[in-house]
Order: sequence, then structure tokens, then C-alpha cells
Amino acid sequence: MTEENLKKKVLSGLFWKVMENGGTQGIQFLVSVILARLLTPAESGEVMLIMIFIAIGNVFVQSGFNTSLIQKKTVDEADYSSAFYITLGIAAILYLILYVTAPLIAGFYEQPVFQPVLRVLAVTLFFGAVTSVQTAVVARNMKFKQLCLASLAAACGSGVIGVAMALAGKGLWALVMQQFFNSFFLMIVLWILVKWRPKLLFSFKKAGELFSYGWKILCSGLIDTIFTNVYGPVIGKIYNSHMMGQYFRANQFPSLIANNLGAAIQSVMLPAFSVHQDNREQVKSMVRRSIVTSSFLVFPMMAGMIAVAEPMVRLLLTDQYLPAIPMLRLLCIAYATWPLHVANLQAINALGRSEIFLKLEIIKKIVNVIALIISIPHGIYVMVAMRAVTDFVCTFINAYPNKKLLNYSFFEQWKDVFPSLLLSAVMCAIVYSVQFFVSGLLLTLVVQIIVGVVVYAGLAWLFKLESFYYLLGMMKNR
Repeated sequence: MTEENLKKKVLSGLFWKVMENGGTQGIQFLVSVILARLLTPAESGEVMLIMIFIAIGNVFVQSGFNTSLIQKKTVDEADYSSAFYITLGIAAILYLILYVTAPLIAGFYEQPVFQPVLRVLAVTLFFGAVTSVQTAVVARNMKFKQLCLASLAAACGSGVIGVAMALAGKGLWALVMQQFFNSFFLMIVLWILVKWRPKLLFSFKKAGELFSYGWKILCSGLIDTIFTNVYGPVIGKIYNSHMMGQYFRANQFPSLIANNLGAAIQSVMLPAFSVHQDNREQVKSMVRRSIVTSSFLVFPMMAGMIAVAEPMVRLLLTDQYLPAIPMLRLLCIAYATWPLHVANLQAINALGRSEIFLKLEIIKKIVNVIALIISIPHGIYVMVAMRAVTDFVCTFINAYPNKKLLNYSFFEQWKDVFPSLLLSAVMCAIVYSVQFFVSGLLLTLVVQIIVGVVVYAGLAWLFKLESFYYLLGMMKNR
């Protein structure tokens, strides 16, 4: 692949991944707002608590072999088919485990409804196994348009079902079925759009090669998923489903943005970095571009959300979610660091250093556990604040290996993103002050958003931020 072709594929891939994640999560966000107004915080919290167990299961199904297929220099039908059958087998084992342990989980949280809900949602592990290899095929060929169309179709179809059931008074089962059919429709549409089909092939040699790299990614993903979601089960057990629902809704707003851009960078840049894995200077240049550009976009979005948190929550979710506002602001600080996390970790993966990736995850989670234990006695808001602190600390941990691997230190990285951070802070202060001069929730929110966009873009133009002109050039060249 020539340099020019790779650049075009990367830009096209990023465009379709942002469209996919932005469109899909935008639809899901709209649906979730409707459901939040129809259901109670406790019902939302109960379903999201169960989804954490499903997310952990999906790490086993989708993490290791999927990433190995993308990172491997050359793959053939034996690689794809072997990975497909292994992931199906893993899904079957995990389903059996969750089916058997469902009564124990329900008893632990003293929620009998958890038993049938967990057993139903665990079926989605099979859907994830089917789509896992197909998404690897899409990523290797950078044909992200197919994944975009499939994800949008799944979000729309499942959203209609969820809202219809909520209006029919089905309570938490509306959320359950929305999650279930989102995975189901994604599997069906991808099966139609992606032409790859599993063959009657299985190679223990190929499986061993994939596993030798993938098991470290799987362990890293498992550790990360458990500890990223650990706040939910802790809040659900120590407090109640109501506070779990408050935390879930607070987390939903910033994660919508961070996961959108983060997933786009992760899905597109891993294969792009992998192509140049033997050229460290080129990888460094791409990592820097990824960090600087994504931070230029994410920092102001998180800063703006901090400023508009109160009118946004009151308008979209009603006053029953007012306790979520302080958590939302703290989580925005935590998620602002994601561009640095993702780019550094994907560079390490692309260079084939999955053992470093695993070591980093272990170190970071030790830090997270210590912070969580310290913060639990001081209440839920201190717990969330400590998450923001540890996420910042972990940017240094993730960047540390790339000082040696790419000659790109964390000081250099933070120097690169500091201009965007400073302009975002100034914009946040100005946007926050708008509420003292404008009345009415809707009008206040609209004015704040307009002021935020104008101020940030104006400051970027005034101070000639390189990322601002880079993005303008990208839009002109499309």
C-alpha cells in the first residue's frame, strides 16, 4: 500500500468510524433520553449493572483474537475460520457460566429480577462471537462504511423496540430488549454486508499464533473492562440501584463523546500503525497527529459539557437526575484524557509489544484499586473524583514506554496538547457565565453551545493552533 493510499484509507476510515460511532451513539443517546424519562433511575441502574457482566464476557469473545487478526502482517482463511470457531466455543462456555451463576448474582444484589435478565442478555455473547471476525475483516481492509451502516441499522431497530416496550409499560425489560436486539441486528446486517464466511477449516498452528499475541491483549482488555466498570457494581452494592442509575446517566454523556472518538482512533489507527510497525519515526508522527488532533476536539467538548451540565441534565433527564450533575462534571475531566490513553496504547499494540500493554494494565489497575479503596468511605462523589485523578495519572503510565519505543515522552505529549487544554479552560469559564445572563433551560443551553463553539473556534484561529488549520485542510480536501 502506497503512502498516499494509506493516508486516504486512514482518513476515509476515520470518517466512517466517527460517522458510525457518532451516528450510532447519537441514536442510542436519543433513545436513552426517552427511556430515562419513561423509566426510573433504579430501573436504568439495574439493567446497566447486568450489562457490566455481559461486557466482561464480551472481552473474552471479542478482544484477543480480533486484535490478533488485525495486527498480524498476513492472514488467510485458516486464520479467520480458526478464530471464528474458537470465539464461538468461548461464547458457549461463558453463557453456561453466566446461566449457572445468575441466581448467585441476583442473591448477592438482592434483586431477583437479575436472574432472568442476565440469562437473556448472555445470549448476546453468541452474537458478538459471530461479528468479531467480520469486524476484523472490515478493519484489515479499512472498509468501515459497512460497519457504519450495520451499526446505524442496529441502533435504529433496537431503539424502536426499546421505546415501544417502555411506552407499553414493560419497565426495565424495555432496556433489556433494546440491548438484546442491538447486538442481534448488528450481527444480521453485518452478515449481509460483509462477504466473508467461515470455512470448514481449523488450524491449531494458526490458532496458536493468534493466541500467542492475543492472550495478552485479552488479559489487558479483561483487566481494563473490570476496573473501568468497577464503580457500577460497587455503587450498586454499597448504595442502591437508584444511585447506580444516577452514575450511569452521568457517565453516559461524556462517554458518548470519548468513546466515539476513542473507538474511531482505536479501530482505524491500529491497522494504520501496524502497516508502519517497522518504521518507528512514521509511527511516532502518526501517534502525535492522533493525540494532538483528537485532544483538540475532545478537550473543548468535555470542558463545554462541564459548563452546561445543569441545564442539560434538567432539560433532557428532568430534575430526578440532579444528583448526577456533580458526577457528570467529574467524569468529563476523567474522559478528557482518553485521546492520550488510546493513541499510546494502540501504538504499543501495533509494534507487537502486547507484553508491555499487559504490564501497563496491571500497574494502572493497582493504582485504581488503591484509589477506590481510599475513596469508598468518603462517599460516591469522592469515588468519582478519584477516578478523574487516577485517569490523569494513568496518562503518564501509558506514555512511559513510548519514550523508548518512539522517542515520544509524556512531557512532549502534554506540551503538544497544552494549547488545546488552555483554550478549552478559557472557553469553559465563558460558557458557564452565560447562565447568569440568560433565563430558561432551553434558551440557556442553546446560547451556551453557540457561545462555546464561537469562542473556541475564534481562539483557535486567533492563536493559529496547528490542529485547527489541519482539520480545515482535511475538510477542504474531502
